[in-house]
Amino acid sequence: MTNAAIGSTVDRTPETALSADEARRIALRAQGLLGAPDRRGGVRGVLRHLGAVQLDTISVLARSHELIPYARLGAVGRKEVESAYWTGTHAFEYWSHAACVLPIEEWPHFAFRRRAYRDRPHWNHELPDGVYETVVKQLRAEGPLTATELGGAKNGGPWWDWSAAKIAVERALMFGEVVCVERRGWKRVYDLAERAVPDALLHDDLDDLECLRRLVRLAGQSLGVGTRADIADYHRLKGEQVEAVIADSGLVPVAVEGWDKPAWADPEALATPPRGRHRTTLLSPFDSLIWDRARTERIFGFTHRLEAYVPRPKRIYGYFAMPLLSGGRLLGRVDPAREGKTLVARQVSLESLKAVAPMAQALWEAAAWVGCDSVRIERVDRPELAAPLTAAVAATID
Repeated sequence: MTNAAIGSTVDRTPETALSADEARRIALRAQGLLGAPDRRGGVRGVLRHLGAVQLDTISVLARSHELIPYARLGAVGRKEVESAYWTGTHAFEYWSHAACVLPIEEWPHFAFRRRAYRDRPHWNHELPDGVYETVVKQLRAEGPLTATELGGAKNGGPWWDWSAAKIAVERALMFGEVVCVERRGWKRVYDLAERAVPDALLHDDLDDLECLRRLVRLAGQSLGVGTRADIADYHRLKGEQVEAVIADSGLVPVAVEGWDKPAWADPEALATPPRGRHRTTLLSPFDSLIWDRARTERIFGFTHRLEAYVPRPKRIYGYFAMPLLSGGRLLGRVDPAREGKTLVARQVSLESLKAVAPMAQALWEAAAWVGCDSVRIERVDRPELAAPLTAAVAATID
């Protein structure tokens, strides 16, 4: 890593040159996947470190928001995860990279988005007059409540055919008047923000530029190093929004070997070389290390695509293919399932023979975490690696 100086970001001339390998290691450390895990901070520490944990309804081994801390800390209990996200005033759900859990300290930074939703001239769902006010009044008197308890979540049609009460409470969540304080069977439990967000944070005092400046800095810290598009994607900002504030965000311009776009880095990430132990683990397809496909290909040379919504005949790697991270590289992927106490590897895709032992280790660790006591390999896309993998899986349990 060659440093000329780390100073003001007003001058966009790159002051630091990074090799592709240095950038990869910086990204891994920034994402909590290089170096000793912060077990004292636990799941809440992971959330604060990442700044956003994506939510999704799919559950194979576990839901994605559980897989994220597992990848960094190892075996963590479901209750510990639930407590970190939805007990007390530690986090809130909001639209960030997608639907995400966010550290409660970030509440003020999303004032720009809450204002934008309040000013929105149209919505996909019509809302009858008076319903919004009725829902807020009911929460004030009776909350916390689910959408069902507020009058019903659906009208009886497809999943998007929401009832008026559900539309109203979700709109109130986007406006910042309501928050999700708990999940019951994956259903949101709503309460007024004034009861759930600490008084010191419950404000929209920051103007849009200050919100954006802080989110750009936080995204840069969570990424370690990234292009403008990488940084924008982290909290789904617009390119022009990032451009307006990045010079004053505290991030510094860098040039990365092999990257054809200018990049920016967290100065603290540049201060010390990234060293330490690499995790060997399976990653959720929604993990923030890999949720940006273009960035994943640029950093790891690995094509990542979620195929859960691809028709079965067109899938290449499987319904919920989980990439294998080992030695700081992405070495393959597996489409897992559970049958009773057996973890089933429906399809395993490996880059080379050197991925066999790490895949066997990762499968057994995941199996133990979800309460399985056996692992079965159904298909390996490279037939010459099927026997070595089967043998490695058998040897790992021995």
